[in-house]
Amino acid sequence: MPRIVFTAQLQRFVEAPDCDVTATVLRAALEQAFDAHPRLRGYVLDDQGHLRANVVIYVEGRVVHDRQRLDQPLQPASVVHVLQALSGG
Repeated sequence: MPRIVFTAQLQRFVEAPDCDVTATVLRAALEQAFDAHPRLRGYVLDDQGHLRANVVIYVEGRVVHDRQRLDQPLQPASVVHVLQALSGG
């Protein structure tokens, strides 16, 4: 079962526990997590349903480049990391 892991920074603002999902595509997996924790959606996606500029998602350690469709396929053992992109120096 794919697993979604949310960064600790997100968990400071909204409940975002790790989620095991049954989806085989990233967007559907995120929707399952949002169904369980509705407030999380606004921290990850913008009003158009696209990945927010300050959020980065990795699937199996590779960054997801399509921030609109989020159609990255998932395998049963996939691990998805949802991170806030940090900047500064």
